[in-house]
Amino acid sequence: MDLLLAAAPHWFAYPGQHPVAFHIWHLEIRWYGLSYLFGAIVVYLQLQSPRSRQRTGMSVDQAQEFVVYAMIGVIVGGRALFVIADMLTPESAGGHPAAFYFQHPLEFISIWHGGMAFHGGFIGALLGMWLFVRRNRLSFMRIADETALWIPLAIALTRVTNFINGELPGRVTDAPIGFLFPGFSGYRYPSQLFEGAGMLVVVLPFVWLLHGMARRRDGLIFWGFIAAYGLVRTIVEFYREPGILLFGLTAAQYLTLAMLLIGAIMMWRVQRAPGEPPRTTASGRVVKSAKT
Repeated sequence: MDLLLAAAPHWFAYPGQHPVAFHIWHLEIRWYGLSYLFGAIVVYLQLQSPRSRQRTGMSVDQAQEFVVYAMIGVIVGGRALFVIADMLTPESAGGHPAAFYFQHPLEFISIWHGGMAFHGGFIGALLGMWLFVRRNRLSFMRIADETALWIPLAIALTRVTNFINGELPGRVTDAPIGFLFPGFSGYRYPSQLFEGAGMLVVVLPFVWLLHGMARRRDGLIFWGFIAAYGLVRTIVEFYREPGILLFGLTAAQYLTLAMLLIGAIMMWRVQRAPGEPPRTTASGRVVKSAKT
């Protein structure tokens, strides 16, 4: 089978870009880490902008603090779920048994090798956000709306670095768009790039379209992101190399289908919620609120 696939015409060759972007003395700076750094920067730039701070009530210092909380959650949650999923994935599909991690304990935290689960990172980020807003007594949904505006771009860049690293290749295919990834047999779909394209073509325009709505309610952008990501990822999973399969669907597809359904329902519920009463001063004068 592999010989037949290798003999099929293919349009592209794997570029073989090195995962290390540059060195600072003996320290390797990898594209993967730079993608996370870029994501944190664009979220911070959004949150510290005057119009965003008017909507959320955050200060510039709080915007910096928020990014720290969220990034710690992303790293801890993303790596934890990746390790769990890797242990559950059959070795034939690229997984590693639990014994591998206990024999090499540094691998539990080796994020510099890649290996971050989106759903774990997302849950970790939400937990970090919750701790932040609870400490600072701010609106969770308003901050989540602002944060969601640039997350699709950050995810797209991360998927590009997955492609550079030769990680998460798709299923074996004889389609002409298949790539021969180093260390993997047969030509495979560039599913990482499929997801990155979906983030830029579908999810990013969608959340900014919601942002421009004149009478949107708090939480609409956040839940719109959840629904749109769930749609894109559910489709992309048909091209990714499956790890855990159950009744013909991957474990990730059950999660992303749930995201699509919950996100769509919550968008409907959020927009049907009554608007907030106007804020007034002690004298009864109505205070003009910022556009949300």
